[in-house]
Amino acid sequence: MKLRCLVVALCVGVGAMAGKYSREFNEPEPSGGDGQTMEFRIAKLNQVWEKAKRMQLSPVRQAELHSDIKIQEKDELQWKKVKVQGLDENGEKEAQLRRNFNVILAKYGMDGKRDTRPLESNHLKDHDTKEGDTFEDPRLDKLWNKAKSSGKFSNEELLSLKREFQHHKDKTYEYNILMDTVSRTEEIHKNVISSLEGDTKEHVLHQKHTDLKQKMRDLNQGFERLSKLSHEGFTEDSEFREPRVIELWEAAKRANLSSDELDSLKEELRHFETKVEKHSHYQEQLELSHQKLRHVESLGDKEHIKRNQEKYETLAEKTREMGYKMKKHMQDLSNKISREGLGHIEL
Repeated sequence: MKLRCLVVALCVGVGAMAGKYSREFNEPEPSGGDGQTMEFRIAKLNQVWEKAKRMQLSPVRQAELHSDIKIQEKDELQWKKVKVQGLDENGEKEAQLRRNFNVILAKYGMDGKRDTRPLESNHLKDHDTKEGDTFEDPRLDKLWNKAKSSGKFSNEELLSLKREFQHHKDKTYEYNILMDTVSRTEEIHKNVISSLEGDTKEHVLHQKHTDLKQKMRDLNQGFERLSKLSHEGFTEDSEFREPRVIELWEAAKRANLSSDELDSLKEELRHFETKVEKHSHYQEQLELSHQKLRHVESLGDKEHIKRNQEKYETLAEKTREMGYKMKKHMQDLSNKISREGLGHIEL
């Protein structure tokens, strides 16, 4: 009898140990205090998402935020594995993740400042925004007005050109946010790396500012391309239409890749462009669905409201999912271009 009890106890103990080290135990499905399943597996990201749902964000902007948070979650979970393996000894990746998180807060107006504020320092523009400014940058507005009145562009080409101008405006805004975030969190970063010595500490600081310089170079090259495009118009052999895809293609051409590698990448970028266009279509449909839901709610038909609410929520979830996949694909392509270009330089 004692032996049987001992065997049972050992089996229970082994089962408990297995459960302790299983993925389910170490990475449980997060749930709130009321037992509801949470959206993300990292507490601070759930807090951001819950706060965002209480804000007056448009459906498309909320879906974009969800995709950004999911990318941040993926990167942080990957970093935790890297840290356990001792592969982030200088804290460079950790510092980058912290900056990325702070950029998300600033980008969506959750950093304690108004989302529409002009950032206090390190701006790429030093003028006050005037009524009627299309892109809040006199250089872009001048180029855009010239292009519109030049007669070189069809209506469809003007729409494509406007998307490129808007993309450049967004990139400038994100650069300003990053600069502002880096400066406001400088003391935190210093505390994080204060235990590091000599070359390691210098490397982290150097990497941070190298990233900023690269983003500035990208912006300058982007503006030069817009300037050329505005004066010369689209050529028949233009490879791509979507600004993000064009940006990747221009980076690839500067990365010293072979002809075969460029051809392979071009094909992959075509597939990516289809994904970007599909995501843009879903964003438009989400906005229309939201407008229809607001209209139906004003009529007060509960059954009609329920049906439209379900359609809207399904579309919102699909848009968030596609946004994440699109941003992850872009992240992978960007890393691939950087790695392959660096590999050629090292050879």
